[in-house]
Amino acid sequence: ALPLLAAATPLDARGGGSGASCSTGDIQCCESISKADSAAASKVLGLLGVVVQDVNAIVGLNCSPISVVGVGSGNACSANTVCCENNSFGGLISIGCLPVTL
Repeated sequence: ALPLLAAATPLDARGGGSGASCSTGDIQCCESISKADSAAASKVLGLLGVVVQDVNAIVGLNCSPISVVGVGSGNACSANTVCCENNSFGGLISIGCLPVTL
Protein backbone atom coordinates (compact mmCIF):
# COMPACT_ATOMS: atom_id res chain seq x y z
CA ALA A 1 0.00 0.00 0.00
CA LEU A 2 1.14 3.53 -0.65
CA PRO A 3 1.62 5.95 2.24
CA LEU A 4 -0.95 8.69 2.54
CA LEU A 5 0.50 12.06 1.57
CA ALA A 6 -2.56 14.24 0.94
CA ALA A 7 -3.67 16.75 3.54
CA ALA A 8 -7.33 17.10 4.40
CA THR A 9 -8.35 20.65 5.18
CA PRO A 10 -11.76 21.20 6.74
CA LEU A 11 -13.32 24.60 6.27
CA ASP A 12 -15.68 25.84 8.98
CA ALA A 13 -19.32 26.32 7.94
CA ARG A 14 -20.27 28.77 10.69
CA GLY A 15 -20.82 32.43 10.00
CA GLY A 16 -23.53 32.29 7.36
CA GLY A 17 -21.37 31.04 4.50
CA SER A 18 -22.65 28.88 1.68
CA GLY A 19 -21.86 25.67 3.56
CA ALA A 20 -18.94 23.54 4.65
CA SER A 21 -16.42 22.18 2.23
CA CYS A 22 -13.42 19.89 2.32
CA SER A 23 -10.23 20.16 0.27
CA THR A 24 -10.21 16.39 -0.44
CA GLY A 25 -13.83 15.90 -1.54
CA ASP A 26 -17.16 15.66 0.19
CA ILE A 27 -17.49 16.06 3.93
CA GLN A 28 -18.20 12.65 5.43
CA CYS A 29 -20.65 11.57 8.12
CA CYS A 30 -19.14 8.61 9.97
CA GLU A 31 -20.88 6.40 12.52
CA SER A 32 -17.68 6.35 14.56
CA ILE A 33 -14.14 7.71 14.47
CA SER A 34 -11.06 6.26 16.14
CA LYS A 35 -7.30 5.94 15.84
CA ALA A 36 -6.04 3.59 13.14
CA ASP A 37 -4.64 1.21 15.77
CA SER A 38 -7.98 0.74 17.57
CA ALA A 39 -9.51 -2.75 17.53
CA ALA A 40 -12.41 -1.80 15.24
CA ALA A 41 -10.30 0.16 12.75
CA SER A 42 -7.50 -2.43 12.72
CA LYS A 43 -9.99 -5.17 11.90
CA VAL A 44 -11.47 -3.28 8.91
CA LEU A 45 -8.05 -2.13 7.67
CA GLY A 46 -6.77 -5.72 7.93
CA LEU A 47 -9.72 -7.12 5.99
CA LEU A 48 -9.12 -4.56 3.24
CA GLY A 49 -5.35 -5.14 3.26
CA VAL A 50 -4.69 -1.46 3.94
CA VAL A 51 -1.57 -0.42 5.85
CA VAL A 52 -1.71 2.99 7.52
CA GLN A 53 1.76 4.33 8.33
CA ASP A 54 0.60 6.59 11.18
CA VAL A 55 -1.14 4.49 13.86
CA ASN A 56 -2.37 7.75 15.41
CA ALA A 57 -4.20 8.74 12.21
CA ILE A 58 -7.93 9.22 12.74
CA VAL A 59 -10.15 6.94 10.68
CA GLY A 60 -13.90 7.06 10.18
CA LEU A 61 -16.01 3.89 10.08
CA ASN A 62 -19.24 3.49 8.07
CA CYS A 63 -19.05 6.88 6.38
CA SER A 64 -21.26 8.54 3.81
CA PRO A 65 -20.78 11.85 1.99
CA ILE A 66 -22.74 14.93 3.02
CA SER A 67 -23.55 17.30 0.19
CA VAL A 68 -23.10 21.04 0.74
CA VAL A 69 -26.80 21.37 -0.15
CA GLY A 70 -27.66 19.05 2.76
CA VAL A 71 -25.68 21.05 5.31
CA GLY A 72 -28.02 23.04 7.53
CA SER A 73 -31.20 21.75 5.88
CA GLY A 74 -32.01 18.94 8.30
CA ASN A 75 -30.12 16.42 6.16
CA ALA A 76 -26.98 16.90 8.24
CA CYS A 77 -24.99 14.30 10.12
CA SER A 78 -26.14 13.15 13.55
CA ALA A 79 -22.87 11.28 14.22
CA ASN A 80 -19.29 12.41 13.40
CA THR A 81 -18.76 15.02 10.69
CA VAL A 82 -15.25 14.80 9.24
CA CYS A 83 -13.02 15.71 6.31
CA CYS A 84 -10.80 12.76 5.33
CA GLU A 85 -7.74 12.32 3.10
CA ASN A 86 -8.82 8.96 1.67
CA ASN A 87 -12.47 8.09 1.06
CA SER A 88 -11.85 5.40 -1.55
CA PHE A 89 -13.11 2.36 0.36
CA GLY A 90 -16.84 2.57 -0.40
CA GLY A 91 -17.76 4.21 2.89
CA LEU A 92 -16.56 1.26 4.96
CA ILE A 93 -13.61 3.27 6.24
CA SER A 94 -12.17 6.73 5.58
CA ILE A 95 -8.54 7.47 6.49
CA GLY A 96 -6.82 10.61 7.78
CA CYS A 97 -9.90 12.36 9.12
CA LEU A 98 -10.26 15.74 10.82
CA PRO A 99 -13.44 16.91 12.59
CA VAL A 100 -15.55 19.53 10.80
CA THR A 101 -17.89 21.95 12.54
CA LEU A 102 -21.15 22.45 10.66
